Amino acid sequence: MKIHEYQGKELFRKYGVPVPFGIAAMSVEEAIAAIPKVQETSGSPVVVVKAQIHAGGRGKGGGVKVAKTAADAEAAIHKIFGMQLVTPQTGPEGKKVQRLYIEQGLPIAHEYYLGMLLDRATGRVTVMASTEGGMDIEEVAHNTPEKIIREAINPAVGWQPYQSQRLAKKLGMTGPAAKALAKFMVALTRAYDETDCSLLEINPLVTTTDGRVLALDAKVNFDDNALYRHPELADWHDPSEEDPQELEAKKWDLSYIALEGDIGCMVNGAGLAMSTMDIIKYYGGQPANFLDVGGGATAEKVTAAFKIITSDPAVKGIFVNIFGGIMKCDTIAEGVITAVKQVGLKVPLVVRLEGTNVELGKKMLAESGLDIVAAADMADGAKKAVAAVAAQKGGAK
Repeated sequence: MKIHEYQGKELFRKYGVPVPFGIAAMSVEEAIAAIPKVQETSGSPVVVVKAQIHAGGRGKGGGVKVAKTAADAEAAIHKIFGMQLVTPQTGPEGKKVQRLYIEQGLPIAHEYYLGMLLDRATGRVTVMASTEGGMDIEEVAHNTPEKIIREAINPAVGWQPYQSQRLAKKLGMTGPAAKALAKFMVALTRAYDETDCSLLEINPLVTTTDGRVLALDAKVNFDDNALYRHPELADWHDPSEEDPQELEAKKWDLSYIALEGDIGCMVNGAGLAMSTMDIIKYYGGQPANFLDVGGGATAEKVTAAFKIITSDPAVKGIFVNIFGGIMKCDTIAEGVITAVKQVGLKVPLVVRLEGTNVELGKKMLAESGLDIVAAADMADGAKKAVAAVAAQKGGAK
């Protein structure tokens, strides 16, 4: 689960991670009312108006403006709120800005990058840092990988003081800033661990001219599998920032991820789902999604999965690939038949069934009267799905 910057900073405050003062606003009126409060609290006329969307690169898209006066801040609010903000992470369609964060300006001495995530190669949570703050970390890693600093955390002892000292030295921090960084890292690593984060990113982390270290940004993702341990985080979920199909899939406990292809996939089992996507690409097609209905899906769940796939306008064909172990093939057949009758079938549908009750499942599909293409095996199904979509595209020309 992703949260907004202002929510991430609220979390940081709870754990003692220093952040600038700011006020979240859900409307233009609230944002304008926040300007004098932020100026008064900070003792400076400078405020920063920040769009709140679940994507990085907001500044490059015009979603972050530094205002030196209240009038400038008000103008920025009117410009940013409601805009369709396009960044490298939103895609060309962008995201509509429905929340703002009005934050105090700071006397910044230097900007850094700081992130925490699980390094699957080592099996340890790793702190990544760089002196190149404010830039896309992917760009830094590609062009100047030597500027990426890594510190793995031993889960038996946690973040250690010597690691803070080593990190400060590599980042070029000395004196008050180095001491502030040590306290900062203890609080930050605790926040990551205790809230079951999957990603924590601060870009930029800043030092000020008076030696403070603060998180100027806060990108926080939580492990969905651990959310049951943190019911207090439920209020931070913003469904308007999620893909509608992925949101619907969550309601049915389906593992669904939208992709950029045109062949919809419905599979049982994550491994088989990935193999299905691979074989579609092998035969020249492009999968439109990853969708695992799971081993114990009901006919209703399968129907919901089918509806999610067909709601994607990019889908020009569907490949249902089921190996029935726990999942029974007749259950899949029942769900597919029900879904097709409810939503209609406007694109080619290829179905491959194998496993428990396979003959019954095939019989149900054959006697349904629906235009369903049967596949002998996985490769045959992928070939037929790719060919059907290609033929449809050719006909459209």
